[in-house]
Amino acid sequence: MLMLEISPATVVQVILLSREGAIAEAQARAFIAGLNDDEKAQLTAIAWIGRGSFEAGEFDEAVGTATAEATVPTEDYLMGMPHLAENLEAGLETLGIDVTGEEEDLL
Repeated sequence: MLMLEISPATVVQVILLSREGAIAEAQARAFIAGLNDDEKAQLTAIAWIGRGSFEAGEFDEAVGTATAEATVPTEDYLMGMPHLAENLEAGLETLGIDVTGEEEDLL
């Protein structure tokens, strides 16, 4: 079973903020910046899995890569990623994490 440090609700919050575009970009950057290092690495790994850079079974490897290769602030990297919301959604789905309830709670 996959053990996430980052809560699905936190990932959904980033998805919702990134969907808002320029209006919420500062808020999204601040939200991501406020996460701890493990959460930032896992958020990046979920996005990478969602865009097909890693398979679901390589989650730990993706987290390790995100940690090792973090040369710019995570919020800068992720907010610069095309289709961030879609990648995060696809990543959660690929990892088998159902966020239907979390999305409804946050909307």
